[in-house]
Amino acid sequence: MDAISTDNLTKRFGSLTAVDRLTLSVARGELFGLVGSDGAGKTTTMRMLCGIMDPSEGSALVMGRHTAREAEALKEEIGYMSQRFGLYPDLTVLENLHFYADIYGLPRRGRDEKISRLLAFSNLTPFGKRLAGNLSGGMKQKLGLACALIHTPKVLFLDEPTNGVDPVSRRDFWRILYQLLREGVTVFVATAYLDEADRCNRVGLIHRGRLLACDTPDNLKGLMCGTILEVRTADTRKTARLLRERLRGGSVGIFGDRLHVVTQDAKETGFAIEAILRGEGVLLQSLRPMEPSLEDVLVSVLNSETT
Repeated sequence: MDAISTDNLTKRFGSLTAVDRLTLSVARGELFGLVGSDGAGKTTTMRMLCGIMDPSEGSALVMGRHTAREAEALKEEIGYMSQRFGLYPDLTVLENLHFYADIYGLPRRGRDEKISRLLAFSNLTPFGKRLAGNLSGGMKQKLGLACALIHTPKVLFLDEPTNGVDPVSRRDFWRILYQLLREGVTVFVATAYLDEADRCNRVGLIHRGRLLACDTPDNLKGLMCGTILEVRTADTRKTARLLRERLRGGSVGIFGDRLHVVTQDAKETGFAIEAILRGEGVLLQSLRPMEPSLEDVLVSVLNSETT
């Protein structure tokens, strides 16, 4: 039995279809990433899977429980961390953990041992007496995760858990998730960070409520339409402007200090790029084909949807 399965899961708000006939499955012990931009339908999907919101059509099962008909029983099986997890800033780290333990009816016997393990697990042991409101953003996320794990859920739902968190804290957070996977927890994470999606076993690309593709990160990269040429010069923005104005048969995107040019004919496009930049006196530092990232793939898939 899969940990999560949906069949034509749909949610409408008036004339807006937020989730459109979503069908997918997530195996037990899998790390699954649902990837899309703001407004793509990630949060609405997660709320339906957690039994917080009923679908307009279709159905979903989580650990064999129907998310609409068995919502109360489902809460014992899952942990849910929303974008703004409900920590109480005027309670200490320990008091927040005890509060959530009470909510889930965790018995007093063995509770202290469980909380100590979660504190160590999330590297929060030295901060047990600190008010949650005085924690850094990364530490608040770790405390939110510890609270979501207090009742030992079988499936963990995380809605953009590292949004706005510094890179070091993001790395630490993912280390903790990998530990959970080793313990057999199924993790379903919604994220807009494409580099994080690369860490997942499988990824679903969602846009305007529709699942565009679902596969392993490596297999999804095979959906890339065309070849990517990476272009490096001393003036990235000037180069992008020149290529967008004069280059035919290639789309141009800025990625940090580099440009990605997507083309169906890498050889001819490469010659054209060299000629354009030479004519304008722009020194070409490097020009090479490269493996697409998931971000490249998502852009490519979206472009194919709109053409």
